[in-house]
Amino acid sequence: MILKLTNDHDTGKIYFRIPVRHLAQKGTTTRMKLLYTDMDIHFSMDGVSIHALNIVFEHFNHAIPSHSHGNGCYEIHFIPYGYGKLTAAGSHYDITPGTLYVTGPHVEHAQMPVPPDPMQEYCIYLKLRSASRRKTPSPVIDPFLAMPFWIGKDSQGIHALMKLLFDELAYHYTGYQHQVELLLSQLLIYMVRNYEQCQVSQTSFARNNLTDSKSVIIEEYFLYEYRSLSLDTLADRLKLSPRQTQRLLKEYYGKSFLQKKAEAKMSAAAILLSEKTRSITSIAEDLGYSSAEHFSSSFRKYYQTSPREYRKRMT
Repeated sequence: MILKLTNDHDTGKIYFRIPVRHLAQKGTTTRMKLLYTDMDIHFSMDGVSIHALNIVFEHFNHAIPSHSHGNGCYEIHFIPYGYGKLTAAGSHYDITPGTLYVTGPHVEHAQMPVPPDPMQEYCIYLKLRSASRRKTPSPVIDPFLAMPFWIGKDSQGIHALMKLLFDELAYHYTGYQHQVELLLSQLLIYMVRNYEQCQVSQTSFARNNLTDSKSVIIEEYFLYEYRSLSLDTLADRLKLSPRQTQRLLKEYYGKSFLQKKAEAKMSAAAILLSEKTRSITSIAEDLGYSSAEHFSSSFRKYYQTSPREYRKRMT
């Protein structure tokens, strides 16, 4: 497990530990992403197996294109400071300090920071698997699994919990893994207590057989490498054949590779078009299109309007 610092201007990766007290600070504009991954953090609660795939803290300086996660995957987002915009489940939301939200399986969501005080975010990415014969209801797990999307203001002190969590991960105190598991269990309890403050809707929990590592590879590939997406490249990373990869995408996301590719590129295009100083030609180049005409044709096919008209509607 490593702590990774990335900077927009870096081409390499820098690894080091940083005191947790320097993570989230009001008004901080440092461009930073701290990522814990490849962790052996597994625990269970009321018959459900829980695996922490990624634990991230980030100072947002760029938009995150629309994307979704597969069955059993839930992201818990907490904004300690700063402002942003969220599009999720077909609606738009303002992000302000203290905003808490969850994006569950197949919930399309995109995030955009708002200057001059862009959002800072803690994000916990969990994979949950329910035992096939679980009979005893759980006052925590059942409401959590039934909530594919929720947004509100935290009322349970999650910021303090996040600081404790990152402190354990940074310094590896004696028994830190057990402590991290306890803190994540407490986080789920706090989430459900937040839900109880608001009216909630019920949605069934879907199971799947996709391994945790493969789901992360797929989602990060489409989210961050939309410029040069290739079925063969994705298949190589998954250590599968192209045909197996196609079958996996269809089973897990209900979409083909070409559909996922178009979704990734067009979601990024919509965000880039919000930057008024960017030309259509430069956006086409950033997205990997051979020409502005090719980009415009693909954009019109996807959104039923031209990039220029789409940009006008955003004003």
